[in-house]
Amino acid sequence: MSPSRRFPDPVHLRIEDVPEFAYVEDRERVRGLLERAGRLREAVLEKGELIDRDAVWAAKREALELVREVPLGPGRRAAYADFLAREGRALEDHATWCALAEVHGSDWQHWPAGLRDPRSPETARARGELMDRVDFHCRLAWLTDTQLTAAQRVAREAGMPVGIVHDLAVGVHPGGADAWAQQEYFASGMSVGAPPDAFNARGQDWGLPPWRPDRLAESGYEPYRRLLRALFRYAGALRIDHVMGLFRLWWVPQGRPPTEGTYVRYDAEAMLAILVLEASRAGAVVIGEDLGTVEPGVRETLRSRGVLGTSVLWFERDWDGDGRPLPPDSWRADCLATATTHDLPPTAARLTGDHVELRDGLGLLTHPLEQERAEAAADTGEWLELLSRLGLLRGTHGGHCVSEEEAEIQAVHRFLLRTPARMVGVWLPDGVGDRRPQNLPGTWDQYPNWRLPIADAEGRAVTLEELAASPRVRALVEVLREGRAGPG
Repeated sequence: MSPSRRFPDPVHLRIEDVPEFAYVEDRERVRGLLERAGRLREAVLEKGELIDRDAVWAAKREALELVREVPLGPGRRAAYADFLAREGRALEDHATWCALAEVHGSDWQHWPAGLRDPRSPETARARGELMDRVDFHCRLAWLTDTQLTAAQRVAREAGMPVGIVHDLAVGVHPGGADAWAQQEYFASGMSVGAPPDAFNARGQDWGLPPWRPDRLAESGYEPYRRLLRALFRYAGALRIDHVMGLFRLWWVPQGRPPTEGTYVRYDAEAMLAILVLEASRAGAVVIGEDLGTVEPGVRETLRSRGVLGTSVLWFERDWDGDGRPLPPDSWRADCLATATTHDLPPTAARLTGDHVELRDGLGLLTHPLEQERAEAAADTGEWLELLSRLGLLRGTHGGHCVSEEEAEIQAVHRFLLRTPARMVGVWLPDGVGDRRPQNLPGTWDQYPNWRLPIADAEGRAVTLEELAASPRVRALVEVLREGRAGPG
């Protein structure tokens, strides 16, 4: 988990695109680093190992240390100075945390007492002693900001009306930079989570400290405004994770189960007004992830402010009527319609029932296995029956035969395109038939969350180049193109 929501993680930097990288003098070390990167890539692609983000970052950090030895040209030096001036104390705090974390570990709550306060004399003295490292981490923030800004510009120039869709996580790491620098705004001894629901009968504890609504209001919502402004700098759209948190959050006392939590309310009018204002200034779309337990009136309020919701196919049923799958013309228009999300099973796993077997193996089922299997099969069967009745299930595409599973995934997306939804999203693993969820709520070290490379239907990791050339991905893209041109 990144230590900050405001400053992107430099692990995502493409080192080769940093201009100074080409001028690093120690070419032998550069070759060694490229060989290390090649071995990490081979471990994932050839040996089937998990993504080792720590090892990736260690190699990139070493390369960035070399890059920093190359003097900046006049234009680049001026751009860096402008970035430092624009970001001010927030950047200095972030970089100070990063420098201190190199010495004392990545959880500030375990640092020497004087360093736990970002405004203490001890912290000021340590910042001075570590100024070289503070500057290094400021430089990383600048490089990351520069590459993201360039990516958004290139996307727009290529004809993408939205470009990058950024994500605002529901919270921050309790030991990270944001929680250290802004600790007066966070509720100590509390964690954000979710009450028991149909997806997780035990409730959820996400381990993230919640913002204090009273302190936010007293500050004029300054940290919230600055966070949104930073994200909208290079986003054509922003997805708000657990958007219901603008209204209320489920607070769980540390050490207690999620079932003993309670809702704490926020000033939704103020939070939404600031969100909409910053989005308008940036000319960006806002998508709220409004899945799970949603109190009455929230979706209507979001829609009135122009905030899109999120509709996932498997959850769209006539819950007030017969409980059957909703036909496409009954879906809401003000939403992003998808087949799944990063927290849910890929479509191939839904269709095969693999998601039930996975949860059973991890001890996450709340009912007997056979009952869960039967319920999952019945749920999928009702959707497939509707897709067939609508004529969306086809055994060929572009004159080529496709597998039954691929035909069903294509049919799901044809269905989404028939809804009035303003946006339709595709989960990239669905393009190649990956069956493994990227994140499995309710697990910590029991499942390799966020460490799985995208894999094909046989479980073989695929590269970006292979994704771009995949006939299966291209066939799904063609389905989307045809749907855009058709009715609805």
